[in-house]
Amino acid sequence: MVADRSEVPLAPARPDAGQSVRRRPKDRKVQIIRAAARAFSERGYYPVGVDEIAAEVGISGPALYRHFTNKYALLVAAAEEGAKHLVVVAKAADDPAATPEKRLDALIKAIGEHTVEIRREAGLYRWERRYLETEDRLRIRKIYDTLNATVAAPIALLRPTAPPEDVAMLAASVLSTIASVSAHRTALSSSRLQPLLHDMCWAVLRAELPPAPPPPEPGPVVRGLPVTSKREQLLTEAIRIFGRQGYHEASIEEIGAAVGINASSVYRYFTSKSDLLAAAFHRTGDRVAVAITEALAEATSRADAVSRIAARQARLTFSMPEIMPVYYAEFSNLPQAEQHKLRTIQRQNVLEWANLLDGDPVEARFRVHAAIAQVIDVGRLTKFDARPEQVARVHALMLAVLLGPPTASN
Repeated sequence: MVADRSEVPLAPARPDAGQSVRRRPKDRKVQIIRAAARAFSERGYYPVGVDEIAAEVGISGPALYRHFTNKYALLVAAAEEGAKHLVVVAKAADDPAATPEKRLDALIKAIGEHTVEIRREAGLYRWERRYLETEDRLRIRKIYDTLNATVAAPIALLRPTAPPEDVAMLAASVLSTIASVSAHRTALSSSRLQPLLHDMCWAVLRAELPPAPPPPEPGPVVRGLPVTSKREQLLTEAIRIFGRQGYHEASIEEIGAAVGINASSVYRYFTSKSDLLAAAFHRTGDRVAVAITEALAEATSRADAVSRIAARQARLTFSMPEIMPVYYAEFSNLPQAEQHKLRTIQRQNVLEWANLLDGDPVEARFRVHAAIAQVIDVGRLTKFDARPEQVARVHALMLAVLLGPPTASN
């Protein structure tokens, strides 16, 4: 629920006073933080101005600066308060004396209801954390570690023979499933969405994970041969740099240097940084579309097609982890016409996948977004370890949210 922006009037100072005196609401700082979280989540950190956040709350820019010294301080506060609130919600719902099943039911319900309530704000840390300075990012990460540990505790009791890495992965998967609702705006009533989240989370908790691979060998793993086309090299490096540090922090000079050319030479292939970003979007959308087309051509059943698309989605993301933050978090940096065109491509890719699922078509789209979230969030947990054994574990979680617990028909 959005904080009430109305102000409380006081009695006039004199009986004949023409106007009532207004006092500042006690929750003004909370209002500012929530307005900032919504704006940063929906449009990204850089495109949002302090004045528009102030206007959303109903105050002037200078009045906002009485609470926060600058926009970066607002980003830190919004990310940190969002994380702390989640931990408070989780700990309030958890009852260590209850059975693991009841503890998990309560946690899923409480975290799910809170996330749906703040759906427009809930994606802030997920996408905009790359703009946080290292010290702030690590401090907030520790808060999320507490949240993960709160969810992991009853999972360890529910599955006492599971190794610690499985428990950690299942906890991350449950939280990712719930958080996935913040990545899209598909509408579904709470009376239907909450049971759907519950079912998907329990499908994850019952999933059988393939054995984890041994720790990877130290040092970088080099696979494949580099492309020789300068245009392709520039596009690849642009995606990596945009994904790591964000579009606004990247420069044409840096992208050119990554492939051994100067900035002026970059403009022989792309007219601007925005042109590079648009090309990155189109390349990613094309790759996803090709993956879906290939999976459909090879499939022997609808469920088999769902599984094959999931496998390709996982491999695509793990081969270049930076691609998804760019694909999902940089839309506001494109011209409106490009945004509309690329949104259409994204939606079509989701629908192609969702149409293969049984049941309600709207709920199917939520399942697809939850599956994509597994690749991003559980992938981060594994540092996008692209070995087949690790990708297979993520694939198992994707199938859980897409198809439900394994059955004879699956």
